[in-house]
Amino acid sequence: MFKRILVPIDLNEASSWQMVLPAAVAQCRLEGGELYLMAVMPNFGLPIVAQYFPADYEEKAEVQAAARLKEISAKDVPGDVKISHVVRHGTIYEEILKAAQEVQCDLIVMAAHRPALKNYLLGPNAARVARHASCSVLVVRD
Repeated sequence: MFKRILVPIDLNEASSWQMVLPAAVAQCRLEGGELYLMAVMPNFGLPIVAQYFPADYEEKAEVQAAARLKEISAKDVPGDVKISHVVRHGTIYEEILKAAQEVQCDLIVMAAHRPALKNYLLGPNAARVARHASCSVLVVRD
């Protein structure tokens, strides 16, 4: 049923993958699916902010993010599960939705934290992804 599973994680928040990866791995094993482990690097927002960072900052951050994804998958994803790594720059929920379309995933598995008041007003990334995704979304609560 689910052959391509996208798992977006926050590299700075272990809770974003500790409960999510076991659920995604279980789904992969049911159908022999492939796991796409993803990290989104936020962009600077305003061009004026970018001038305060070294010219190669984004490239170095992307290399570090890819290395961190590989480290997490080596530790937390069993060797029998086929895995690919995806690193993006931009708005988190938008990049997740774009990647889901590009890899033609059948399922997005992501974490959701207990919402703070600001999230009720603005809407968390998991809610935005669930609302706008063209595939199924499994939200794992911590």
